[in-house]
Amino acid sequence: MNKIGKIILVFLLLLLMVIMAMIISFNMSMKPDKEKEVEVRAQANEYLKERFNEKFEIYDTLFDNMGNFEFEYAAKVRDKENQIEFLVYMDNETNVIVDTYVADKWAAELENEVRSYIIDKLGEKAEYFVMFSDTIGVDLGIDPLNVGSYRDYDANAMIHITLPRKKSENDDTLFNHFVSYMENNDLLHSGTVFVGYVAENGVILEEEGWSKDF
Repeated sequence: MNKIGKIILVFLLLLLMVIMAMIISFNMSMKPDKEKEVEVRAQANEYLKERFNEKFEIYDTLFDNMGNFEFEYAAKVRDKENQIEFLVYMDNETNVIVDTYVADKWAAELENEVRSYIIDKLGEKAEYFVMFSDTIGVDLGIDPLNVGSYRDYDANAMIHITLPRKKSENDDTLFNHFVSYMENNDLLHSGTVFVGYVAENGVILEEEGWSKDF
């Protein structure tokens, strides 16, 4: 093998080693750290003892390896009475422990309130979810053992609907009626409705959805 051939071979071997190292590093970053999972469980357990009671249990942990949330690790907690599942985590920015119990309990309540309307008007294939701010319980000073209904507060929520079809010229009227339905029936007086259009195989059909703040 001549000198140039040896240089090319060495270069290719070094390149392969770099690629393998990057793959290994990526795979490692996608896996949760067991010690951190134990730590977040212990942290959440102390938090639950201070603010909740024995009817709440930690059943798992969540590792955010994509940077989608305000935390890296969170404890998954369940209310054993009503089966509401929520998170307890240390907020990366504020370094304050947050629980999403009020947000998730209210989201389940509002989802149940609008379910029949959405199925009736948009069909059973329409997917939807409700979101309240994770910190809404703390922001409003709500006792987690006496949450009550979101209707008792000036609570702002986002309702995200996904439809397996393209936009229709009647959608503006259709979704404005949905907003009016919520307001007229005292279901929600402040929030945002966002509608996305996605094919059944998950391909996005419209670059921009329909949205309205009210």
